[in-house]
Amino acid sequence: MPKQKTHSGAKKRFRVTRNGKVMVAQKNRKHLLEKKDARRKRRLAGETEVTGKPAKNIKRLLNT
Repeated sequence: MPKQKTHSGAKKRFRVTRNGKVMVAQKNRKHLLEKKDARRKRRLAGETEVTGKPAKNIKRLLNT
């Protein structure tokens, strides 16, 4: 049986930490940044954890 391929869209959007958490960039940080104040943009700078059923589906797409 051939190897499973990693989902190309998922590998660009998500990463899995060493502990198995699924991390994703926060929303609202891509465009229309002029009207958002600096404090809001700083708060949105980091990544956030995906939990529950979506995390399980993402791990399946990433073959982890």
